[in-house]
Amino acid sequence: MKTSKLNSLVELYFKKTEEVEGKQAFLKWLKPDKPTYNWEDITERIFKLTAKIKSLINNGDRCLILSENRPYWLMTDIAIMNAGGISVPIFTTYSVNDYKYILNDCKPSLIFVSNQGQFNKIKKFINNDVKKIISFEKIEEESLSIKDILDEKINEKIINNDLKRNMPACIIYTSGTSGNPKGVVLSHGGILSNCEGAVELLKTLIDKKNPVFLTWLPLSHSYEHTVQFIQIIVGAKVFYAESLEKLISNMGVAKPTIMTAVPRFYQNLFTKINMNFEKQSGLKRKLISQTLNLGKKILKKEKLSLGEKIMNFLCENLVRKKIRNQFGGNLQAFVSGGGALDQNIGEFLNSVGLPTLQGYGLTEASPVVSCNLPDLVKVETVGPPFRANKVKIAEDGEILIKGENVMLGYWNLKEETENAIKDGWLHTGDIGELDNNNYLKITDRKKDIIVNSGGDNISPSKIENILCLNESIKQSFVYGDKKNYLVALIVGEKDINKEKIKLIIENINNNLTLIEKIKKFVLISEEFTIENGMLTPTLKLKRKEITKNYKQQLENLY
Repeated sequence: MKTSKLNSLVELYFKKTEEVEGKQAFLKWLKPDKPTYNWEDITERIFKLTAKIKSLINNGDRCLILSENRPYWLMTDIAIMNAGGISVPIFTTYSVNDYKYILNDCKPSLIFVSNQGQFNKIKKFINNDVKKIISFEKIEEESLSIKDILDEKINEKIINNDLKRNMPACIIYTSGTSGNPKGVVLSHGGILSNCEGAVELLKTLIDKKNPVFLTWLPLSHSYEHTVQFIQIIVGAKVFYAESLEKLISNMGVAKPTIMTAVPRFYQNLFTKINMNFEKQSGLKRKLISQTLNLGKKILKKEKLSLGEKIMNFLCENLVRKKIRNQFGGNLQAFVSGGGALDQNIGEFLNSVGLPTLQGYGLTEASPVVSCNLPDLVKVETVGPPFRANKVKIAEDGEILIKGENVMLGYWNLKEETENAIKDGWLHTGDIGELDNNNYLKITDRKKDIIVNSGGDNISPSKIENILCLNESIKQSFVYGDKKNYLVALIVGEKDINKEKIKLIIENINNNLTLIEKIKKFVLISEEFTIENGMLTPTLKLKRKEITKNYKQQLENLY
């Protein structure tokens, strides 16, 4: 399928239905007793939802989706666009203030909500702009049940052929590490362009066997929102995970070939596998060491001697195969996005038989800018830019992007749009460089840079990643803007004491530059979570909120 010739995401879906077998399985929610939907099932439901939505809205009206991942999510998303609306997916983990702001900002005509619990989060902010509430499960308030809609008989099967590539498809609100979320308006063409780049990247993996995806990142996130259209293009079977806690067991059931996740997931995976390795001794420990060493050589395209090839054969069958089997046995690639993946973690996972491709993107770019290639992984980089993306490095090192994938703008924020897009170039706020192979490397973040009292620029995320590589440290937060030295908040594992953390930090400091060393720290018991407002829905630190909550403790360290 040539996505470059398509006008809209709606056209993409219906063109695909002409290519696939109608009875072919497509969507499955891994909760007990939930059905598997084939392409015919989904198409029938999209037609019915489209007819109902079209009767309730005008072209360009915003339709909000507040739901956990489930098959109805994709059906609703496509039906909204097919009916002429603009889809507005929002996180189920937003704060009260975020919900209030978003509903007031986008003024939706329709709200799709999964259940009573989700509806309770927004009900007091619903105003007269909202014409109807449509619920996936029965709720107490007056609403239209999706079951009732799907029980209706319709004669007209609407396919919207008036949509164009430059028209808004959705508004994705950024989770934001500070301030109110911003509504990023993405076009049909922007997302289609991104899909084309992704399919080109994954071509070698897709051609080997029918792809199977396990989805657990929220579909309200721009990354996973775009991935669902990639899944359509390649005719994948898609499983929706039950929860983060059940993700590993869900992998055993789904047996995915491709899975997308954020760095926090890979960090936890690294810690889990590494802790198991540390428990081994004797021959097993030696075999693990060889697996890691040889894996790194293969990753760097170094030639192996005959003896190393024999040893690598043993490592492949006795170590890597066993690890892959724990994750379903069919995994061809993890794709990492939504933040910087530590180089050591990337090397480790690739070396133990879990191919991990780090990419880079942002919501404003629909969202992927670049990604490592399966046959040439450079873990210190985020890979080459997608062919449709123009990338250049500004004089101050900032990464600039131009292309169809760049957002149409921020919803209701003209000044912010003009500040972000200048002469057609999107200013990312990230600092980077391109190597000789045109692989992009992220070296810093403009917004998160700490400037100490000496005027030195320091990346806190780099130091935080290093700290969290130690199995005794669950989370960390580095502080020190306009200060003489850096300090940190440390969330340790159970039964960890301050003395042990002190020794760990002293050891880490030996490998840091003078300005990067952590001089003092506070050991805290409460984790940074989405629920307490310290993490974004994609598990990034909310630096402003953490600083606000721990300001006094941090300042007491000076």
